[in-house]
Amino acid sequence: MSDSPGLGHLWAGWRNEYVSSVAGGSPPQSEHECVFCRILASGEPDEVTYVLWRGRFCVAVLNAYPYNSGHLMVMPLRHIGDLESLEPDESAELWQAVTTGVRALKAAYAPGGVNVGANLGRAAGAGVPDHLHVHCLPRWGGDTNFVTTLAEIRVLPESLPATWERLRAAWPRSDRDC
Repeated sequence: MSDSPGLGHLWAGWRNEYVSSVAGGSPPQSEHECVFCRILASGEPDEVTYVLWRGRFCVAVLNAYPYNSGHLMVMPLRHIGDLESLEPDESAELWQAVTTGVRALKAAYAPGGVNVGANLGRAAGAGVPDHLHVHCLPRWGGDTNFVTTLAEIRVLPESLPATWERLRAAWPRSDRDC
C-alpha cells in the first residue's frame, strides 16, 4: 500500500546485495574497495568488463544490472564522489562522453527518449556513492509494463554481451580511443 494516492514504492534489493558484496559488506571507502575502480584496474578485456570507451580522464561502461537494455554509465577514471571535485578537463570529457553515449544509444536503439542523470550521494540513491557516475538510459513508451508492475521483474530483451557489441559498434570511431 502506498502512502499517497498514485504513488507506490519501488524496491531494488538486488542492487544493495551486489554493491555490498563487492565492497565486503560495507560501502566503498577507497579506490581499492570500489567496484568501478576494481573493474577498471582488472586488466580484463573491455568486452569482459563491458567498457565501451576509454578516454584520457573518463570511461563509459555498461551497467551490469541495467534498468533497460543499453543502460550505460560514464565516470571519471579518478576515484571521486563529488561532481564539484572534477577538474575542468575531466568535467569537459565526462559531459562530452555523456553526449556521445546518448548519440550511440539513439543510433543503436532508436529509443523514444533517454534519461541522463547522476545520484550524488547515498541519500540521493547512489548505489556506489564514492565514485561519481552518470547514467544514460534509453527509454520507450510502455517500457515499464505489467510484468514490471505486477511481477516485480524487468524483462530485458538483450544480453550484456550483445548490448556491448551493439553500442560499441554505434560509438563514433573518432571518439573510441582518446
